[in-house]
Amino acid sequence: MHKFYLITLLTACLAVTKAPACTNFLLTKGATKDGSTMITYAADSHVLYGELYHWPAGTWAEGTMMDIYEWDTGKYMGQIPQASQTYNVIGNMNEFQLAIGETTYGGLEELASQSGAIMDYGSLIYTTLQRAKTAREAIVVMTDLVAKYGYASSGESFSICDPNEVWILEMIGKGEGEKGAVWVARLVPDGYVCAHANQARITTFPLKGKDVITSDNMDKIYNKEVTTVYAKDVISFAKAKGFYPKNAKDSEFSFSDTYNPLNFGAARSCEIRVWAFFNAVNGDMAQYWDYAKGKIVKDDKGYATNRMPLWIQPDRKVDVLEVMDFMRDHLEGTELDMSKDPGAGPYECPYRWRPMSFTVDGKEYVHERATATQQTGFSFVAQCRSWLPNAVGGILWFGVDDAASTVYFPMYTCATRVPESYAVGNGSMMEFTTDAAFWVFNQVTNFAYTRYNAIHPEIRAKQKDLEKQYADYVALIDKAAADMYAQNPALTVDYLTDFSCNTGDRLVEDWRNFYGYLFCRFMDGNIKTAVPGEKNPKVEQPQLPEWYLRNIIEVAGDKLQALE
Repeated sequence: MHKFYLITLLTACLAVTKAPACTNFLLTKGATKDGSTMITYAADSHVLYGELYHWPAGTWAEGTMMDIYEWDTGKYMGQIPQASQTYNVIGNMNEFQLAIGETTYGGLEELASQSGAIMDYGSLIYTTLQRAKTAREAIVVMTDLVAKYGYASSGESFSICDPNEVWILEMIGKGEGEKGAVWVARLVPDGYVCAHANQARITTFPLKGKDVITSDNMDKIYNKEVTTVYAKDVISFAKAKGFYPKNAKDSEFSFSDTYNPLNFGAARSCEIRVWAFFNAVNGDMAQYWDYAKGKIVKDDKGYATNRMPLWIQPDRKVDVLEVMDFMRDHLEGTELDMSKDPGAGPYECPYRWRPMSFTVDGKEYVHERATATQQTGFSFVAQCRSWLPNAVGGILWFGVDDAASTVYFPMYTCATRVPESYAVGNGSMMEFTTDAAFWVFNQVTNFAYTRYNAIHPEIRAKQKDLEKQYADYVALIDKAAADMYAQNPALTVDYLTDFSCNTGDRLVEDWRNFYGYLFCRFMDGNIKTAVPGEKNPKVEQPQLPEWYLRNIIEVAGDKLQALE
């Protein structure tokens, strides 16, 4: 194994309490069946409690200050001036259908800390959602906040979308001695999809042209011709710090290769998730499979030459239900399918408990890191629909725990409250309660992990049925709400709030009962089926697979052999 991959894995393990390892997919209007824009986000962390945040809209007196707390740790970071007007925010989406997600890539170690900085990546997201109406305005707010108050996180990729546009913004702090960050933002072309998963993905980018501006000309970002925006010193800073040769051409500068150089681990555990999404929508991705497995070809500058494009054009348009399922991938259908090697056990469980690497006979090996993972706190599909009023158009399809076992329910982002079962303060990572969605879903999911190929199919069937029901409900609710909005916007907000909250709370009640059903049916290694008219159920006790039984005998030997 490559030494640098071991370092990558060690760093990830040490950072587990600091930053989630996440996955984002980005879809433009021309890539979806209904013409909506979408971004997805799985917030994956072993210590992130899954709950649905809410900041109500507000007006603030001049001179009001806003406290900033680091999202990952709750640490107090400082204060910044409050905006005079803030917007309603539900999770990672606001009342104007602006949505923001992220994945942490880390980047160069010497840029990871910045003394005195106030804005961590989480606070940057949620503060921006309260202050911006569009993706372009969000880029202005985010870059302005870190310039003024410093950037207190390591490298991040941000997904930013509104009803009409989808952008990717990649940022890394300047380290000690200089406040702020360097960054590049690019508009995803309509009809294309993009993704990122803990590895910076913007490489070279246009430096000049009518569609390009730098941070010196941010007032021009609202010109719809502009598709690339970058910090004016993103290259000069790298040269001054020795990250990029002083005599190298600016036109050949790659943000990712400079600030977050690729290695085996970055491809195998990060880029492979991007590949899985791209492969699901485009039949020409086999050419990048070796790269996704970690076989990187580099040029004399150390730049990877065989990496995937930043965005691709899908073979077909997709709907929101398909996008939900993209978040549930375990590398099925590939040679690395996590349910097919002995690590899956006799019940074909496509999960591997951490750590992700292990040593046998002096050789290093790895477990795969797929899109769906056990340590997800929450995930969502943000759907923005330009043909509807903002109060009706914005939906955050929200779920907690492992995306493969969650159920995404529709949360209209005009809502003035969230379901009690998903609300902040209802339980915590070390405070169990069956009133909280996070714990109810974890009960079902963790029970399924014990006998995955028997239990998960029942979860999957119920999941598909519920999500299809919700999609059908939304189609009807949209029509009624759009008509109502034209007559009474306030009543429409109340109506959509009630629908969202009732749907979420009913789902948790349903899932709580579902756990009881599964436990009765599958406890003690049995599979029990009720028999109408009979007191006792039918009981099945499936045999373990032959390969597993042979492994038992190879280890245990003759001591288990039956005697005549």
